[in-house]
Amino acid sequence: MLKKCLPLLLLCTAPVFAKPVLTVYTYDSFAADWGPGPKIKKAFEADCNCELKLVALEDGVSLLNRLRMEGKNSKADVVLGLDNNLLDAASKTGLFAKSGVAADAVNVPGGWNNDTFVPFDYGYFAFVYDKNKLKNPPQSLKELVESDQNWRVIYQDPRTSTPGLGLLLWMQKVYGDDAPQAWQKLAKKTVTVTKGWSEAYGLFLKGESDLVLSYTTSPAYHILEEKKDNYAAANFSEGHYLQVEVAARTAASKQPELAQTIPPVYGFSGFSECDPNR
Repeated sequence: MLKKCLPLLLLCTAPVFAKPVLTVYTYDSFAADWGPGPKIKKAFEADCNCELKLVALEDGVSLLNRLRMEGKNSKADVVLGLDNNLLDAASKTGLFAKSGVAADAVNVPGGWNNDTFVPFDYGYFAFVYDKNKLKNPPQSLKELVESDQNWRVIYQDPRTSTPGLGLLLWMQKVYGDDAPQAWQKLAKKTVTVTKGWSEAYGLFLKGESDLVLSYTTSPAYHILEEKKDNYAAANFSEGHYLQVEVAARTAASKQPELAQTIPPVYGFSGFSECDPNR
């Protein structure tokens, strides 16, 4: 009788001891083995007595598209990797909950005034190149677009990628009403347009382009992790477009208390120290 009852007893009690699962939607370079995700996951799980599940998509715009498609049925408790250019569209979905983090506790360029999305990282877009291969990089966005130099360029699709969206807005800022003509000129130098940052940067590292859209701090990764100093970010005279990446809880989260702890952890507990890529 005991043998017959034991499996049933174990089945009934197992969920009591199961750790809660907190599901985080993020972008692929965050969740990659070489990215900050594994370090953050290990540190967070040590404190929360839970399992942190990272679901990786191509990029920030893809995250928002996925949330829109899933709606209130999404399994995401937290979305990590939207940015300042997506806040209005993300807010209008009604899929996110208030963060509980005071906006005046956030320190980013230009200040912050949002009680739903919490910054965890910021940086500036730039075109990265290999100094050993490209001796005279463009000195401005206009030079990149308009020069007779046959530079090979890779960047990301604004429909799926936050850097791609950033470039779209950057071009609009510099060229205004002439942006469509500028895009036509840039198209002649374009090798390919990728869905996300990881694919674009990977192609660049394989030698498929002279320049790739990335971040001013990207060369630091190669210095810190690979001891290579041959990569640099082209310094543009017009300035560089700011990106602020944010975390947010979903309104439909089944783990609201655990999800509540995520934005402060990413925003104010040394997250940037784990992320040399941005």
